[in-house]
Amino acid sequence: MTEELASISCQEFQDQLPELIGSGLNLADHPHYRNCERCRALLADLESIAQAARQLLPIAEPPDKLWDQIEMAIKAETESPNRG
Repeated sequence: MTEELASISCQEFQDQLPELIGSGLNLADHPHYRNCERCRALLADLESIAQAARQLLPIAEPPDKLWDQIEMAIKAETESPNRG
């Protein structure tokens, strides 16, 4: 299986990137990544872009009462006699 992964094309590897990145696995362990300078450079560029985006738009936690409001709205909708 490892030889299969090492021999995939750049296009095949790049087509798998969303799933690979979302999986949380270390991409540096992927055989194609280890053997392909072009894809290593692409991932380095993507990480630079992601880092810059995180700096532009820091993650803000929603206020605690927001979740209570969402829960109340869902309950009100499910208890409404005019549903559906």
